Amino acid sequence: MDFGICFKGFVEPDRARALVRQAENAGFKYCWFYDSHILWRESYVAMAMCMEHTKTMRFGPCVTNPNTRDWSHAASLFGSLAKQSGGRFDIGLGRGDSAVRVMGKKPAPLKRLEEFTHVVKTLVRGDEAQYGECPEPVKFPWADGYELPVWVAAYGPKALNSAGRVGDGLILQIAEPAICKWLGSQAIAAGEEAGRDMSNFGIMAAAPAHTGSLEEGIEKTKWFPAMVGNHVADIVEKYGSNSDQVPESLTSYIENRRGYDYSKHGQSDNPFLDFITDDIVESFAVLGPPENHIKKLNKLKDAGITQFNIYLDSGDEEKIIADYGEKIIPAFTTENTRLSEPVS
Repeated sequence: MDFGICFKGFVEPDRARALVRQAENAGFKYCWFYDSHILWRESYVAMAMCMEHTKTMRFGPCVTNPNTRDWSHAASLFGSLAKQSGGRFDIGLGRGDSAVRVMGKKPAPLKRLEEFTHVVKTLVRGDEAQYGECPEPVKFPWADGYELPVWVAAYGPKALNSAGRVGDGLILQIAEPAICKWLGSQAIAAGEEAGRDMSNFGIMAAAPAHTGSLEEGIEKTKWFPAMVGNHVADIVEKYGSNSDQVPESLTSYIENRRGYDYSKHGQSDNPFLDFITDDIVESFAVLGPPENHIKKLNKLKDAGITQFNIYLDSGDEEKIIADYGEKIIPAFTTENTRLSEPVS
């Protein structure tokens, strides 16, 4: 299992540089950034900065979307950062959540997500692509053949199908082993049905982690199931709460959900947290002393998770990174191959 960290765009530059150096030295292989340019500062500027202070760590948005930027601009940005970092760049990709909803716009259809994946991978590689209403095809004369790994964020059946058919990995914003296993199996089955070799397909569990007391961890990460619930509500609206296409354990906890404030996306002061119980927080995040983390992460690994990505947002970032480097990451081998090459 690999390990990653994930920042929001409010981390001050000096601290971000120090945290990525600490994390790389502690054994973390990935550093991801929220890509929500209105709620937080532009993430790609911070990625470029942090790349210059690391040697092996891989970077990318978690997640970007097809609607924020023109596709040639997005591909140029991705290809430039891949070249600048010496090939240490992936992207996480979703339909669009806070980055578009905060402006009153809607997420992209899955067909558009799949087309975006194909176009940006083609352009970053250096091949010619034509898209949308552009009358002429586009090609980057400076591209050098880089194969951009694309991790697709998904929960619902159709999105999981897209992830398996066009993605190099799957992002699951949850750390509940049984749910992760169920969702991951859907994406893998879709890829296999499409004739793809899924042996190197990555599956990421992205969730908060806290290495203090369980009570403190619950209090500091209560925002997370509310953020997940926002996505689950979309699924319930589309498929119904009793659908056999989505596990009941994922949908039942939002029965008393009243709404979601996108201006407080992913924050502890979001006003719509009263439906979240302590049991749900403990189930969705990784909390408690280091031995609790090792036990749960082994369950996630057995469920098919290849990367655990920590949402660093508790105020105890340095301690969490240190505890992982000293007590948790050493408990895991490097048997799983890092996602650096796309699935053909």
